[in-house]
Amino acid sequence: MSQAVLQLQNATISQRESDILNDISLSINKGEFVYLIGKTGSGKSSFLKTLYADLPLLKGNGTIVDMNLNGLKEKEIPFLRRKLGIVFQDFKLLNDRTIYNNLLFVLKATGWNEADKIKEKIEEVLTKVSMLNKKDKFPYQLSGGEQQRVAIARALLNDPELILADEPTGNLDPQTSLEVMALLKEINAQGNTILMATHDYALLLKYPSKTLKCDQGKIFEVVQRKK
Repeated sequence: MSQAVLQLQNATISQRESDILNDISLSINKGEFVYLIGKTGSGKSSFLKTLYADLPLLKGNGTIVDMNLNGLKEKEIPFLRRKLGIVFQDFKLLNDRTIYNNLLFVLKATGWNEADKIKEKIEEVLTKVSMLNKKDKFPYQLSGGEQQRVAIARALLNDPELILADEPTGNLDPQTSLEVMALLKEINAQGNTILMATHDYALLLKYPSKTLKCDQGKIFEVVQRKK
């Protein structure tokens, strides 16, 4: 069996009827940590949005976590997203509820209904990101780094086969960025596959890994020079 969690063949990424990235063929295997780099406007976010079906894949072939992106029906999108963990630059936490209730909301929305299992799962993911002691705080009471840790915990709730992180350190200072990056690498070391879009090249130098680049309408793997 293939260990690929993402495979694209001759895929075109489009937004509002404009082609942004063309003729993409790539694969990401289970357990990999992959960077996605490129200038602002090069198509990184559009690429990720296509992977979690916010944008349709209209040309070429794509399979992600054993689901076809081609012709994905509206009713199938929630099932796809349950198999993915998504981390955004701006956290997207609900400010009117506590950290615990932010995670509770996600679990209930994705079909969890046993109170003891819900509590156990929330405590498990918050412990993983060292935020269990902040579970009764509201997002606005946390620093940016703490909010991103909670966002990563939220992404882990349904044991995703692939985590998509869109500029997860983009709103953080350099030191906090390194702390969040170290957390993501730790999660990857535990077996989670991660695709992370970033413009922070300092992270690539400190934590080198497989790197894909968006440039001039293409995505290609950057071959890193050996020291």
